Amino acid sequence: MSSTIRWGVVGAGGIASAFVEDLKLLPDAEVVAVGARQLAKAEAFAAEHGVTRAHGSYADLVADPDVDVVYVSTIHPTHHDAAMLAIEAGKAVLLEKPFTMDADEAWSLVSAARIRGVFLMEAMWARFVPHMVRVRALLAEGALGDVRLVIADHCQWFAGHPTHRLLAPELGGGALLDLGVYPVSFASMVLGSPARVTAVSEPTVTGVDATTSMLLQHDGGAHAVLTTTQSAVGPNRAAIVGTEARLEIDSVFYAPTSFTLTRRDGSVERFDEPHEGGGLRHEAAEVMACLRAGRLESDVMPLDETVAIMETMDEVRRQIGLTYPG
Repeated sequence: MSSTIRWGVVGAGGIASAFVEDLKLLPDAEVVAVGARQLAKAEAFAAEHGVTRAHGSYADLVADPDVDVVYVSTIHPTHHDAAMLAIEAGKAVLLEKPFTMDADEAWSLVSAARIRGVFLMEAMWARFVPHMVRVRALLAEGALGDVRLVIADHCQWFAGHPTHRLLAPELGGGALLDLGVYPVSFASMVLGSPARVTAVSEPTVTGVDATTSMLLQHDGGAHAVLTTTQSAVGPNRAAIVGTEARLEIDSVFYAPTSFTLTRRDGSVERFDEPHEGGGLRHEAAEVMACLRAGRLESDVMPLDETVAIMETMDEVRRQIGLTYPG
């Protein structure tokens, strides 16, 4: 790898804009190209963000010889095919969450990347923001004792027009895939894969889920209680409750924020992590560190865990009857 790692962006939507702007805080990263399904959209994105080249197709973007790693930011149902294009082109890939529409698609990408020796990682940016790094350190130190309970919600309000992306089945709409993946991934980070899943849901007028709640039970007795909705703004907080202490993360729990550790004796410790920018650059920094070290996946967001998270989401969808075209 050269001293500067060169990024190509697949998709020219809002999350791509946020990613590119946050990447400007990394001196060893440069976005050199963007690809969209319409050249005019790619050109407009390139002009707005100071990107050198614009491509009118995803295939042209991944074929660009000056691109070292591809960030896939497209809508959920296109994740698999766009990422596979990059993998087959021999490019490293950072793929937006939810990784794919289901676990079968996830396994397909993971298998292809491993066969071809290409780096691949889910863009679960919450894993890499500073306060979450500190949370994992406290867990590893045993500061919380034996974890018995994880609580998390991701609740936002979106306009209820049937054409909105989150209401459209053909676009992978619904609260679970777009919002619920955050608390599911958080619970996985703390407790691993559940032994049993129980889920209930209320649908929207288009049939995708408006509100979904999940109880994940783990061998050894730990529970994760998770809720997501696209119909109202919630606290968007998370907590980890252990036998020695509880850890409460402020809103918004998955973005750069602070948290409080309350020990069993009532003593309180506050963790305020300084931060600049929106937080997306930290996942990019992890990708670049892995590439420079010659690693094909991240220890913080390993591929087997990404697939396991999709398996949990599949079981939730099965229980609530949420299906998608195709």
